[in-house]
Amino acid sequence: MNTVPHATQALQLGAYSLKSRLILGTGKYSDYPTMVAALEASGTDCVTVAVRRIPADEPSGQGLLDFLPRDRYTLLPNTAGCFDTASAVRTCQLAREMLETNLVKLEVLGDTKTLLPDPLGTLRALEELVADGFTVLVYTSDDVRLAKHMEEAGAAAVMPLGSPIGSGQGILNPLNIRLIIEQAEVPILLDAGVGQASDVAVAMELGADGVLLNTAVAQAQDPVRMARAVYHASIAGRESYLAGRMAKRMYASASSPMQGLIAGQSAIPS
Repeated sequence: MNTVPHATQALQLGAYSLKSRLILGTGKYSDYPTMVAALEASGTDCVTVAVRRIPADEPSGQGLLDFLPRDRYTLLPNTAGCFDTASAVRTCQLAREMLETNLVKLEVLGDTKTLLPDPLGTLRALEELVADGFTVLVYTSDDVRLAKHMEEAGAAAVMPLGSPIGSGQGILNPLNIRLIIEQAEVPILLDAGVGQASDVAVAMELGADGVLLNTAVAQAQDPVRMARAVYHASIAGRESYLAGRMAKRMYASASSPMQGLIAGQSAIPS
């Protein structure tokens, strides 16, 4: 996996270049002004749009898309609410017509209780969409081999979950996330389960190329402040990863080594 010299260097997803390594969702906010303020505070320049859940009865000029200027944000339509291959593919085709973009986030869910991805349905949909010219970011489980299969099937980025969607449990299996990252030749974006800013920092320190989150910001007691927090966490976590972690040791290692002390002089002042 390629590293970059600085945390703020662009994230490349196929032909799309993003300045921020955070992608934020647009659902669950109390109102659109709060959403706008949170997106701005996060520094994101890419936001997800659940095509199947765009309200059809909003007044002209006051709908969701009116608050997401295309000169400010790259729109990432997703297939939220799709539980089979056919509906996910149709939703992406609808999004291409509606939003004039080939960039999509694919998720094919297995059931309504866990919202865990259906691996076989997801893989079939991915293959169809790639053949149809889409740039696909694919949501998947933290299964290491499955993530590789998604990459080999043509995903522009693979998005393993940290924990179930909207659960706020953070990264439950950091080992698998690390293994997925180490074998990848496409960007790895952590998706789902983020509950607070430290989860973003952990994902970035593991080597993730970016993080997608929604509920952690939208349902925080202060969404704008949480958005600022995840912005700083993403930068700090990425810089920490690029700096290179010290090796873990079994035993203590003095911060002030004994070497170089004058013979006979005590290391502890009297």
